[in-house]
Amino acid sequence: MSSKTNLEFNKNEDENKLKLSKLRARLEQIHLGGGQKRIAKQKEQGKLTARERIDYLTDKGSEFLEIGAFAGYEMYAEYGGCPAGGVVTGIGYVSGQQCVIVANDATVKAGAWFPITGKKNLRAQEISIENHLPIIYLVDSAGVFLPTQDEIFPDKEHFGRMFRNNAVMSSKGIIQIAAIMGSCVAGGAYLPIMSDEALIVDETGSIFLAGPYLVKAAIGEDTDQETLGGATTQTEISGVTDNKFKDDKSALDYIKDVMSKLGKFEEAGFNRIEAKKPRRNEQDIYGIIPHNNLKQYNTRDIIDCLTDANTFEEYKEGYGQTIVCGTARIDGWAVGIVANQRQVVKSKKGEMQFGGVIYSDSADKAARFIMNCNQRRIPLVFLQDVTGFMVGTRSEHGGIIKDGAKLVNAVSNSVVPKFTIITGNSYGAGNYAMCGKAYDPRLIAAWPNGKIAVMGGEQAAKVLMQIQVASMKAKGQAPDEQAQQELYDKIKSRYDNQTTPEYAAARLWVDAIIDPLETRKWISMGIEAANHNPVIEKFNVGVIQT
Repeated sequence: MSSKTNLEFNKNEDENKLKLSKLRARLEQIHLGGGQKRIAKQKEQGKLTARERIDYLTDKGSEFLEIGAFAGYEMYAEYGGCPAGGVVTGIGYVSGQQCVIVANDATVKAGAWFPITGKKNLRAQEISIENHLPIIYLVDSAGVFLPTQDEIFPDKEHFGRMFRNNAVMSSKGIIQIAAIMGSCVAGGAYLPIMSDEALIVDETGSIFLAGPYLVKAAIGEDTDQETLGGATTQTEISGVTDNKFKDDKSALDYIKDVMSKLGKFEEAGFNRIEAKKPRRNEQDIYGIIPHNNLKQYNTRDIIDCLTDANTFEEYKEGYGQTIVCGTARIDGWAVGIVANQRQVVKSKKGEMQFGGVIYSDSADKAARFIMNCNQRRIPLVFLQDVTGFMVGTRSEHGGIIKDGAKLVNAVSNSVVPKFTIITGNSYGAGNYAMCGKAYDPRLIAAWPNGKIAVMGGEQAAKVLMQIQVASMKAKGQAPDEQAQQELYDKIKSRYDNQTTPEYAAARLWVDAIIDPLETRKWISMGIEAANHNPVIEKFNVGVIQT
């Protein structure tokens, strides 16, 4: 390794570890939910926090993949924010059984549902449905956050969709257990009662369609919360809930017992052997990833850090070189890898540019490889670092749209589980072709350097500035050079902020922002989850142009 390469490696390492440090600091703040005062108030009520409930419920020393920790990040500022969307969700292990867990965080607006809360809950159910995983709801919520009710109540992807999912999941034989550990109000009351089993904690848990104040307003009846819908009422009088428990831990212990007695279900049968460590030191990832998302690097070096030693077999190595394809093993699981490769591109001005551009031959190769993996029942892993498809006369004459459509078709109709990691750029139609969120990856995560947008900030700012300047000139208001620069800087700053992984994770375009060293764990646990649901669909790409 030359001194120049050493210097570049060290600079990359420093910059990427700094990004990771900032990520961890933000997560620490998010994990506090509504803050220390509200946590203390919850403790005074004899309740565990959402995260404490999950820690107690899940097997000691086991992994927990948190989904959507950044949901709502820097959103709803006018209401004081909504850390983690007011709900903690993820994939964990209870009595050795892998399952999805959804825990309302009552320290955030009493666990009320913001629009992002609904989206996050639906994502948790989607993961449960796709992978046929049991799901456990730890309910502690005041219901819909009324100031935003128009954004969460009536539509297909809103609050009510969750109860429809309850019914569909039940029909599919997906196990659902709910523990009412605090408030459970109005429409939200249907969630635990549409589950297989509904538990309630005495004195702190309550469930009713309308609380005491609304009952008084609606029918003039005076009542209190415990008489109306407390644990004794709903367990011994109405029979709405199945069992009551003296405290949170007792209810969680019961759930552990239920999970310990589950029978075995049919599996998909994805291939796994004994895992091996990667050939290359995983820590090298920090030095390989360019610190500015522009410079070239060899994606095979990243693959060597992620895959089991000496298991990567490349497909069509000499053809379509801006996408690297091949089979490998990750933590023992057989996988097919589709990864972008940045290459030098010459512009008409002769400048040297770097980008994970998809050419016609690359698209053709990747589409064929995806078909092969479906034929062999091998899960797919997409490593996204893509700036889009190649543009220009030569590409258009060569049929880039047709070849791009072939790749999108193969990704769309793939029936094996897909997992996407955004390792750098994720721009334009490249996001689609490399299995972005719209193409149903079982899990999708971004590294701290990831960027998601229609195009890069610089390109977007130039396009938008040109449009605005042309509009101003048409009105006889042509800006001078300084004004144009100020306009460009303003547009670029706004656009750059919208391309960050935090912006994407806040809106659940990705499930999480992860340390690159967690990538193997995410993919391994993801395939383990997918293995719970047999692949029954046949792969068929439909009409595809050749």
